[in-house]
Amino acid sequence: MTAQSALPSSASKAAPSPESRRPFAGLLPDRFLHHRQPRWWQEVAIIGFCYWLYSEIRNLVPEQASIAMRHGRGVQHLQDALHLNFERSMNHFVADHEPIAQVMNYYYATLHFLVTIGVLVWLYRAHPRIYRGARTVIFATSLLALAGFYLYPLAPPRLLPQYGYIDTLATFHTWGSLADPKIAEHSNQFAAMPSLHIGWSLWCGASIFLCARRLWVRALGAAYPWLTLLVIVGTANHFIIDAVGGLLVFLAGCGIQYLMSGRSAFRKAPHPPGKAAQLVGSTAGAS
Repeated sequence: MTAQSALPSSASKAAPSPESRRPFAGLLPDRFLHHRQPRWWQEVAIIGFCYWLYSEIRNLVPEQASIAMRHGRGVQHLQDALHLNFERSMNHFVADHEPIAQVMNYYYATLHFLVTIGVLVWLYRAHPRIYRGARTVIFATSLLALAGFYLYPLAPPRLLPQYGYIDTLATFHTWGSLADPKIAEHSNQFAAMPSLHIGWSLWCGASIFLCARRLWVRALGAAYPWLTLLVIVGTANHFIIDAVGGLLVFLAGCGIQYLMSGRSAFRKAPHPPGKAAQLVGSTAGAS
C-alpha cells in the first residue's frame, strides 16, 4: 500500500515543470536579445570598418598560386567525375554573345556590392527589428568565407584555360573587373572557395523574399541567387562546387545567428519588457 502510494508521488516529482521546458533563448545576455533602435552613424561605422577589415584580411591571405592551381585542377577533375561539366558549354555560349557577356561581366563586378548594401539599408529603414539579426548572418557568412579562402586557395575556371574556359572579363575588357591588372594586383585572385557572390546573394534573396510585402519584389528576391549562379558560371569566375560552398557558409551563418539569439535571423526581435508592456497598454486603451 505504501509502495503503491509512493509511485505516483515519485512520478510527479520526475515530471518536468513548464519552466524546465523553455525553448532555447540564445547564448547572448538577455539585454542583447531585445530590440534596440539601431543608430545610422553607428551602423555606417560598423559596416565600413568590417568591410575594410574583410578586404584587408582577404588580400593578406597568401595567394599560393601553385597550390591554388593544383586545387583548381582537382576541382575540375571532381566535377568531371560528377558530370558537372556543363559549365564550359555555358561559358562558351556567353563568350560567343558579347552583349550577354558584357551584361554578365558588369553584373558580376557591381551588383555583388550594390545589391547587398541596398538590402542592408532597406532592412535598417523598413525592418529595424529584423536588421540586427540579418546583419549578424552576413557578417558570420563573410568571416567563414575568409577561413575558406585561407584554408583552400582555389584558382577560378577563368585562370585554367587548358580546360577550355574563356575569361570573359579579360576578353571584353570589363571596367572594374578582377581581370584588370591594376585591380588584380591589389586583390586575391584565388579567394574563390566558397563563392561569396553566392553567399551574399542568398542572404539578399532571403531578406527580400521573407521581409518584402509585394509579390513581385519577393519574386525578384527569389530569383536573385539563381541569376547570380548563372553569372558566376557563365563568366567562368567560379565552379559549381564554389557555389555549394557559398550555400554552406550562408547556412552556417544563419546557424551562428540562431545560437546567439535563439531565433531566426528574419524574425522580429522582441521589445524590451517595459516597452512591450507600454505597447500592450496603449493597444488596450485604444480598443
